[in-house]
Amino acid sequence: MSDEEISDSGEVVQGPGAFEQIKGMTENFWVANAMEALERLAYFGVRAVLPLYMVGATGIGLGLNFSEKGLIYMIWALIQCLLPMISGGFADTYGYKKSLCCAFSINIVGYVAMAFATGFWSMLGAACLIGTGTALFKPPVQGAVAKSLNEENSSLGFGLFYWVVNIGGFIAPMAASALRGNENAPSWNLVFFGAALVTALNFLPTLIFFEEPKRDGKEENAKAEKKSPMRVLVDTVLILWRDKPMLKFLLITSGFWFMFMQLWDLFPNFLEEWVDTRDVGTFLSGLPLIGQTDFVKGLLTASGAAKPEILINIDSFVIILLVIPLSALSKRYSMMTSLVVGMIVSLVGFVLTGMTMVGGIAALAIFLFAIGEIICSPKFNEFIGMAAPADKKAIYMGFANIPFAIGWAAGNGISGVLYDALSSKDVMVRRLLDGKVAEIAVKGEDGAIQMVKLAEAKGAPLYEKAVEVLGYADNAALNQDLWAANHPWIIWPILGAVGLASLIGMVVMHNRAQAQAAAGEDANTVG
Repeated sequence: MSDEEISDSGEVVQGPGAFEQIKGMTENFWVANAMEALERLAYFGVRAVLPLYMVGATGIGLGLNFSEKGLIYMIWALIQCLLPMISGGFADTYGYKKSLCCAFSINIVGYVAMAFATGFWSMLGAACLIGTGTALFKPPVQGAVAKSLNEENSSLGFGLFYWVVNIGGFIAPMAASALRGNENAPSWNLVFFGAALVTALNFLPTLIFFEEPKRDGKEENAKAEKKSPMRVLVDTVLILWRDKPMLKFLLITSGFWFMFMQLWDLFPNFLEEWVDTRDVGTFLSGLPLIGQTDFVKGLLTASGAAKPEILINIDSFVIILLVIPLSALSKRYSMMTSLVVGMIVSLVGFVLTGMTMVGGIAALAIFLFAIGEIICSPKFNEFIGMAAPADKKAIYMGFANIPFAIGWAAGNGISGVLYDALSSKDVMVRRLLDGKVAEIAVKGEDGAIQMVKLAEAKGAPLYEKAVEVLGYADNAALNQDLWAANHPWIIWPILGAVGLASLIGMVVMHNRAQAQAAAGEDANTVG
């Protein structure tokens, strides 16, 4: 049985069926998938709750503001996403296994350091370690996947890789949610220690089952040259500089990742501050058989609302369910069609997530975002992996991190400042309390002034005192007034506009390249 595939030129091509494609995938493909799943289990477990921990109340979290949190993520992004330009060259030159073991060792130290972080600088140092370890990990594992596939099974193979990755990504937030406890009994350190333990487990498949990918003649020559680290860096940069179509593609698509990454880095904070997720909590508590178990209770706050990381986890759940059938479907369409459709769907879902205070509606918007991600995200890696020369797979998979680097870093550098200015409930409540302090001071009510000063403690006590001092019935009533007066949702259309500009730029570039090709000129194509 074979599948029909439509090439970019419109030609119908017969290809092998899904079963035949899977049979052609090597043992190393599955070992690489297992390593990626474990690494993502550790990584996403931390990432799922870290935005909440960093801005959490002092004594519970680190007490940082959103600008400080954004700066940490920005530096983390630059290290994690740009370093693979070098580390990919190291993996191809010195060996995949050595790179993987080095990556695991650095990440373990980083997660433990995160558990002992006490403020901005110590958290930044831990984040830099994790960024470095992850940067060393990505090129060899993705290069191993690319080397295990061919043109006939690459679409399904990268879809399967994305599916396995999200198994770790799906389990991780639920495990982290249970480990961190709730506002009445926080236990954040367990999340970081758990991530270090899971990372250590990755030494087993790496040392026992993973086979160093075979090198062709060019790769053997590169290894024999024993290039210095600086030479590896210069050669790697020159490879990308000479590949102008790839460079343009990476730069243009960075705007999409600018928007994309904020679902994980900023939206958990928005959920915690603005969205009433008690409806989702009620739904989870009412599930047959498991609704009243300790497992489900661990996913809820003390008030019965679903924790922010659980709503974000809808993304991974949808990917696990639908990535394989949608990847098989996307094989029938051109690269550019899949990218454009997926980016449009993700863009709409992204903007809608921040336009509501209702947990159920936000959950549906995340579902829509995930559909778009399934369609377009694997195509980025597939395009780069298949465009790479056989002897430079790891190097090119390192290049795949460039749009993430630009988008993730710039997004956090800007979004943190924007959130403090436009959407931070903390800032808005303090502004109201400042007015109340002034009003009480005029009346000379010293006792009331002391009560308001107590409200200046960061986090939940601030909102509890604000409800009392400002005369609201509860926190939900306070939220409604702040939402109507300040429009905190405005940040999501602003971030979405950057993704839209990236999408338009990519389409324009592709159409121009197609027109050049039709005219018989040398074309720079991206799909």
